Amino acid sequence: MGMYAMTPYRRQHGLERFFDEFEKDFFNGFPTITSAFRTDIEDVGDKYVLKSELPGFAKEDISIDINGECMTVRAVHEQNEEETKKNYVRRERHYGSYSRSFDISGIDADGISAKYENGILELSLPKAQPKVPEGKKVAIE
Repeated sequence: MGMYAMTPYRRQHGLERFFDEFEKDFFNGFPTITSAFRTDIEDVGDKYVLKSELPGFAKEDISIDINGECMTVRAVHEQNEEETKKNYVRRERHYGSYSRSFDISGIDADGISAKYENGILELSLPKAQPKVPEGKKVAIE
């Protein structure tokens, strides 16, 4: 008899598997937190305002990196050694990293500014001004 024959609730396909996973998540806690976070982006004329929910993070836990036309916002929770020694019955606070990347083509990357207050990261992303070609005189040969 194989190992799977001893797990009566394990099903392999379709809707039955969906309900098995749902039941497992319901009784064992909610599914794990994804690696992304909720973000709103608003167009306010000359710039975009990006607001991300990052509750429970310290400002020092958050980094914003720009590489070419890609901006990555990353937040990392680190677990304290002191907290692992406690006798938890259940632990729902998540330790790990969250990240999200954004296309910033059409943004003046040098003008990006950020502030973090009350669990909300707010970035100001100024729109890049279109480059108007300079006037030029063409010589006739």
